Amino acid sequence: MIESKTKNRFSVNIALISIFSALWVVLNLTVAPLSFALFHLPVIHSLIIFFMLFLVTWATNQYGAASTVGVIGSVIVVLAGGPLPVLGFIPAALLFDLLLLVNHHKINLKPLNIAVGILASVVCAFLAALVNGFLILSLAPIFTLTIWAGWNVLGGVVGAVIVLPIIAALERAQVKRVQAD
Repeated sequence: MIESKTKNRFSVNIALISIFSALWVVLNLTVAPLSFALFHLPVIHSLIIFFMLFLVTWATNQYGAASTVGVIGSVIVVLAGGPLPVLGFIPAALLFDLLLLVNHHKINLKPLNIAVGILASVVCAFLAALVNGFLILSLAPIFTLTIWAGWNVLGGVVGAVIVLPIIAALERAQVKRVQAD
């Protein structure tokens, strides 16, 4: 009995990770380049990334899901000819997953969980800005640390602010998360 429940949870998590990885790819190949072409800033790209990281964490409530989506999605985007700066979000996704261990990967509207989620978004968006600015785009250090990082962080925070009410609505509608039952 326990073995079948474990297999079922594993199968559901694999399906959710696959779905969110596919969404990561589609949004990073369509919306992100369009917004960058319009604004020449990473804010929408960062918003998309953290929106996806929050949703997959909420859906699975599992350590490793956000990291896996970040790695799989980013690699596929690059292999499909997408923008290289998406690679800067791999370490951001890994760190996001690690930081959410503080609240046991609980994404809901409790003040502690909101604070942990937003703090994780800020720190991880800043990390993505540093990786992209210094290693991938070769931007000037002052520009990377101020303007580029600022817009990335803004995107991460806006992504969190948009997704948290959506998650609350899903919770109120009793959309069930993956459970260990």
